[in-house]
Amino acid sequence: MKSNEWLHGFRHSSPYINAHRGRTVVLTIPGDAIEHSNFINIIHDIALLSSLGVRLIVAFGARPQIQARLDNAGAESRFDRGLRITPEQHLPMVMEAIGGLRAYLESQLSMGLVNSPMHNARIRVSSGNFVTARPVGVLDGVDFGYTGRVRRIDASGIEKLLELGHIVILPPMGYSPTGDTFNLSYEDVGSQVAAAVQAEKLMVFIDDQGLLEEDGTLIRELSVRQASERLAAGTVTGHDADLLKAACDACVKGVRRAHIISYEEDGALLGELFTLDGSGTLVSGDNYEKIRQARVEDLGGILELIQPLEEQGILVRRSREMLETEIDRFVVAERDGTIVGCAALYPYPEENAGELSCFAVDPSYRRAGRGDELLAMIEKLARGQGIQNLFVLTTQTEHWFRERGFLPSSVQSLPGPKLASYNSQRNSKVFCKPL
Repeated sequence: MKSNEWLHGFRHSSPYINAHRGRTVVLTIPGDAIEHSNFINIIHDIALLSSLGVRLIVAFGARPQIQARLDNAGAESRFDRGLRITPEQHLPMVMEAIGGLRAYLESQLSMGLVNSPMHNARIRVSSGNFVTARPVGVLDGVDFGYTGRVRRIDASGIEKLLELGHIVILPPMGYSPTGDTFNLSYEDVGSQVAAAVQAEKLMVFIDDQGLLEEDGTLIRELSVRQASERLAAGTVTGHDADLLKAACDACVKGVRRAHIISYEEDGALLGELFTLDGSGTLVSGDNYEKIRQARVEDLGGILELIQPLEEQGILVRRSREMLETEIDRFVVAERDGTIVGCAALYPYPEENAGELSCFAVDPSYRRAGRGDELLAMIEKLARGQGIQNLFVLTTQTEHWFRERGFLPSSVQSLPGPKLASYNSQRNSKVFCKPL
């Protein structure tokens, strides 16, 4: 790396650092990851995230460690429906393997060697009886013994520790009011705790880069609906299917995003959180609020939204007929069937430029990030069309655009067709953003 190459990446990571500070992120780490040589780098990245103010919960698995303990004892272990059957005589060995792994994680997060990423980290780690469990019971004649499922999460107890700056570690165990201990799947624990504390993100570690297509290419993004369709079609199978189901379940219950990333790739966690493209597969919820391409049926909602701004002289007047012919250039923010925001992209391919136009958000929703989401969608569409520079003409909102990377430009810099139609009486200011 050249002496100043790090500077560019560090500066461009600042928006993501600010976005994640104070947010809760749940990491689900399988036992295989803990045995992998890259795990020490994951520990270092966890320490870095903690120092940046990210509130962290780590739900870990112990399947290979439990299997090794049972094998050493000569005990035969069986699986059904992707779950280990835990008879009573195996439970002490399961608890021993999980307890040893928890102690190992605490020791790794307690390191502070000089000249290492952990120096002066001083991470506080907490665990406890935050997971109430119930037995799986008997399914199709198979008694799962002391294998259980999450029944309830002590979200308030976890929140108190997070507020103190602790990293909360959750083992794949839960306890019942009767005093019994149950062996749980770590993905169930991670998904349920993420939903209970309304985490910003659920990070799911697997051995591959993320979920892959049949030809081996990475699946960059899936909605819950698309993921459910793949699961129903059987295109995602085995343990990957269990992890994808857990990610979908968390999103349905209110977690904004779930990310499936590799534990073998150094820096995958940081790359997914702090770069635009990420490193793995993003699973997003099918919420009642979404940003999407506009349709003809949205004309009424768009007109109702922009009319007050046109009357104030903030937006240029557009007739219904003009909007109808240009509807394919618009994206909208829809909330429960109501249009609460819109924006349009007008390309100028000869100049590799595009205009952000007719940008509007309902006043009731301007402090919840809809404008940023609309802008992100426009920028994504622009990049897809090969547009290298995005410009906007504004009379009253220049600071909003400047805060998002737009730079002042001159009227003469406008593409020829736009310059010819420029209304000097409006005296709009020009701002440009390289993509």
